[in-house]
Amino acid sequence: MATTYAYKVRDRAGKVVSGTLEADSATAVATKLKGMGYAPVSIDEANKGGLSTDLKIPGMGAKKVKLKDLAIMARQFATMINSGLSLLRALNILAEQTDNSELARVLGEVRNDVETGNALSSAFAKHPKVFPPLMVNMTKAGEVGGFLDSVMVQIAENYESEVKLRGKVKAAMTYPVVVFILAILMCFVMLIFIVPVFAKMFKDLGSTLPAPTRLLVFVSNQLRLFLPVLVIGMIAGAVAWKRTKHTDRVRNVVDPFKLKVPVFGKLFQKIALSRFARNLGTMMKSGVPILQSLDIVADTTGNVVLARAIRDVQESVRTGEALAKPLEAHPVFPPMVVQMMAVGEDTGALDTMLMKIAEFYDQEVEATTESLTALIEPLMIAFLGGMVGSMIVALYMPIFKVFDLIK
Repeated sequence: MATTYAYKVRDRAGKVVSGTLEADSATAVATKLKGMGYAPVSIDEANKGGLSTDLKIPGMGAKKVKLKDLAIMARQFATMINSGLSLLRALNILAEQTDNSELARVLGEVRNDVETGNALSSAFAKHPKVFPPLMVNMTKAGEVGGFLDSVMVQIAENYESEVKLRGKVKAAMTYPVVVFILAILMCFVMLIFIVPVFAKMFKDLGSTLPAPTRLLVFVSNQLRLFLPVLVIGMIAGAVAWKRTKHTDRVRNVVDPFKLKVPVFGKLFQKIALSRFARNLGTMMKSGVPILQSLDIVADTTGNVVLARAIRDVQESVRTGEALAKPLEAHPVFPPMVVQMMAVGEDTGALDTMLMKIAEFYDQEVEATTESLTALIEPLMIAFLGGMVGSMIVALYMPIFKVFDLIK
């Protein structure tokens, strides 16, 4: 028995047309629509009430497009273009086989834009939340130079390196964060549920409690009293931080502080320098103009201190200075980076030198995260043991005092 399908298609003029067709399968509907000269956008089985079974609530279930998704897409795109597939055919295949529903939807819109005569880079630029400026500008350079497949490979390698870098940092930070959260939760449980039991027992004894025990009982009473306010404040603080952490006012305070934090400050600097060198090297290798590359790279370092330095360098380059020379005025760029970039400019291989700088700092980040993990593990264990142990000692001090009185 044939099934009724609701469809949306684009005609040759690019206009969206909706309707229904009866067929044995969605594939048969797609074949029939293509034979009629339409480009299918969506085909869904219609239910008895005439409503599509694929109902979506706006703003709900939208899957974020991650760098890993873009890296996979770019590498597959490069392979298909290099194999001789047309741009439209490649985009159509990418939209069908990607696991990310949001990326599939956006690629479908990109395909429709390209089909109506827009450039691929222009179609990407219409979706800034999915395709970063770096990818848009590199795609534009590849279109102009006629080496789009090579550019896509470079984009894929760039994002794969970035994903790997983030993974290393996340792996290093996971253990201390988990241990710290467990320590806080354990202290909360003891203060809310265990200390009150001991407090009642101490009250029945009627003797004067030691100072550490009195302090512990006081904190327990205050925490039980203000716990609802504390929970609400933590939730409100988390929401406020999520909304304001990317604003200029917050970043102007937080980013400089991150670079000055003992031990971790050097790690944050190395991560930012690695991103700067890799992104600038990738864009220059793709043929993006230097001033435009600096403008884009300034927003990708992840730290406002480096972004300001890059903006200053951009203005110096605009007036005719060499790229490496203005970097000397900014302490955030180590002398090694400045010297290597100067050599790259002198030899005409700045893009290659930048990639070597990125590789060096990737290795530095890996070595630093491994040493930090080795250092933090015993420190966190000592912190957890010290915090819980001091609370237990404070609870048992009155009991030891009673034993002394009995003797």
